[in-house]
This record gives sequence, structure tokens and C-alpha cells, in this order.
Amino acid sequence: MRWSELVDKECIDLVNGEKMGKLDQADLSFHDKTGKIETIWIPQSQGWLKKNNHQTELSWKMIKKIGPETIIIDSSKRK
Repeated sequence: MRWSELVDKECIDLVNGEKMGKLDQADLSFHDKTGKIETIWIPQSQGWLKKNNHQTELSWKMIKKIGPETIIIDSSKRK
């Protein structure tokens, strides 16, 4: 699957049903030897003026299912 196919999908947490955000402005970290994705950082903006920015860190191992419109994340597997 290409990154361009994942960008518009909404990430949903399996544990509490919370929307984690979209991957359109996410940052990635890769394993230096294998080139596999290890971590995805999804930017989170709070407030009307998009101030108080922070990032949600998701391990690639937290992804349970990639569907046509959503990505299901299991936050109970957080490091």
C-alpha cells in the first residue's frame, strides 16, 4: 500500500472510539536498516485558532486494521 492511499484515512482508537486524526500532515520515523515504518506522529491542534499544537505518537504495531476509509488503532498496545 502506498502512503498516498493512507493519507486521507481517519484514524480511530479501538479502545475508546476517539478520532485520532488524519495522516495528511503526519511525520514518520523509519528503522534505519530495514526501512520499515516504526512510528507515526499525528499533529493535534486544539482550540479555534489552532494553537496549543502537540503530536500523538503511534507505533506501527498499534495498527489493527486498514479499511477503505478508516485505520483502526489499538491504544492499549502503547509503549
